[in-house]
This record gives sequence, C-alpha cells and structure tokens, in this order.
Amino acid sequence: MVWGCLTSQGVGNLCRIYGGLDAELYCRILDEDWKGTLDYYRLDLTEVILQHDNDPKHTAKRTKRWLEDNRICVLDWPAQSLDLNPMEHLWQEAKRRLSRLTSEPSSEEDLWDKLQDVWNGIEPSICTKLIGSMPARIQAVLDAKGGYTRY
Repeated sequence: MVWGCLTSQGVGNLCRIYGGLDAELYCRILDEDWKGTLDYYRLDLTEVILQHDNDPKHTAKRTKRWLEDNRICVLDWPAQSLDLNPMEHLWQEAKRRLSRLTSEPSSEEDLWDKLQDVWNGIEPSICTKLIGSMPARIQAVLDAKGGYTRY
C-alpha cells in the first residue's frame, strides 16, 4: 500500500505503507510527508485546502483533532465520489505508466522502485490540470445533486 499527494505544482511525497493504515499513521504521514510536500513547493499551510475522501481514517476523531490543531482547511467531500477525486485520476496515470514499462516488476521491492520512478516522472502540468478542474468537478456534483457526472 502507498500514500501519495499532489499539489497544483506537482506530485508530492510518496509513502510506502507496511501493513495497514490507521488514523495514527495517517496523522503522522500528514505531519511529515504532506507538510513536507508543502514545504518543498513553498506552499503556505494557511493557504492550502486539503482534500481527502470520507475514509474512516480521514474522519476519525484523532485525525479531526490533528487537522484542527494544525488549523488545516479541509474541503467537504460527498460520500462515495472517488471518481471526482483528482488523486484517483493521478493514481490511474501512475498505473498506466507502470503498465507501459518494458519489464514487469520482479518483486515487491522492484515494484516500489519502479513506482517511485514513475511517480517522480509525472509532469507538474498533469497535477495543475487536475487541480484546475476542481471548480468544475464540484459544480458538476452540485448541479447533479450528488448524482452521476461526466467525471
């Protein structure tokens, strides 16, 4: 399992997760890797909106407390709307690129190495386009009253 993020300026840190992901580990990833990504791109924490889905670890009391303690603005997100999440589209891009490699990963370690290479090769323009599509995505959800959209 991996965790990754994106900004309008490019992909963020990619984390390899051993075992499961719970709220405690998620908060540590946010603290180290998400904030590290913001620092890398010199993004002001107070001007960033975090978008994550309604996964239980994202809505856990521990996570909500961390977000409040760190004064993180979180985008409200409708349940079961993964197709609208720009991160899901970025994962699809990474999977497409992995599938085009000339050699199949030979091990879990090799897969991790190849994924990191693919991830770091994703052009910032792809992230910019995905983030830029958010207003239209949100408006589409509102217009469809939570129903089907083209995204």
